[in-house]
Amino acid sequence: MPTIHDIARHAQVSAMTVSRALNNRPGVSEGTRQKVHAVAQSLGYVANVQAKRLAGGQTNVLGMLVPDIGTEYVGEIVRGVGDALERSGYDLLLYTTHRDPERERARLSGVAGGMADGLLTVLPKTIDSHLSMLEQLALPVVIVDHRGANTSLPTIGTDNLTGSREAVQHLAELGHRRIGFVTGDLSTGAAVDRLRGYREGLRAAGLPFDEALVGQGDFYQPRGFEAALDLLRLPEPPTALFASNDVSAFGALAAVRELRLRVPTDVSVVGFDDIPSARQIHPPLTTVRQPLYEMGAAATRLLLSLLRGGEAAVPRISLPTALVVRESTAPAKGGHH
Repeated sequence: MPTIHDIARHAQVSAMTVSRALNNRPGVSEGTRQKVHAVAQSLGYVANVQAKRLAGGQTNVLGMLVPDIGTEYVGEIVRGVGDALERSGYDLLLYTTHRDPERERARLSGVAGGMADGLLTVLPKTIDSHLSMLEQLALPVVIVDHRGANTSLPTIGTDNLTGSREAVQHLAELGHRRIGFVTGDLSTGAAVDRLRGYREGLRAAGLPFDEALVGQGDFYQPRGFEAALDLLRLPEPPTALFASNDVSAFGALAAVRELRLRVPTDVSVVGFDDIPSARQIHPPLTTVRQPLYEMGAAATRLLLSLLRGGEAAVPRISLPTALVVRESTAPAKGGHH
């Protein structure tokens, strides 16, 4: 199917103008509107517009753009969205981008061209390059876990800073003095905030920041494993590891086992997110709970409100985190508790 960009190129107008014309929104002259509709029809785009007209100008569908559906992280957010849509009269159209910028652009074009009345986008990979396109869509957009992007669009996120500080405070209170940290993908705001929270947590506990105790991760298990292995092989290894998300923490647990050490007797491990398998892994993981389900539900309620003509009272909503203590942390050997 042709995209909104194809129509824009043929009609020699901007993508935003095409979107407004196809959605019969104000801000487009009648001549331009007719031209866009003619080009859309010649490219075979007309079926979608007609279907929308039959429904009174609405699809009663919400689009949702996610990087994948294979992670528990995304699964929990989608569960919150689905429950919040119950009895709303809207269906959900789920698109996966597989973290591919081109696929993401094509999906955005489809939504902009009238396939949905509103859009939820989770962890947009190319948020900076596509931000202007998102902001110009002639339909409401809510970003879930924007990871620090600078945008005027309404966003639902979590308090990464406080969550990280509390994780470090917990380990310090258990007597740990050398606390290693596995970062996330530092091109994202969430990873930067969690690193900052780690540093602030050390300062609050009266512990020095040591660059050697920071391992570069990327939110995935293999890098979490490698980074934790490097930290545990230091001449003076950490007695505790704090990973930027649970999946990286699973890698850290494997690294501890690889070196024939035990969790939490020899090394304590803390994660971030509290995805369902954090409770099921052995030992059950101490982690910072990010309210993923609530983030999905809150984003959906906000989008439905915008569709009904409401305003985003608070453009950036940050939901609180909570430390969940399980069996992967214990007092440091020889430490005081």
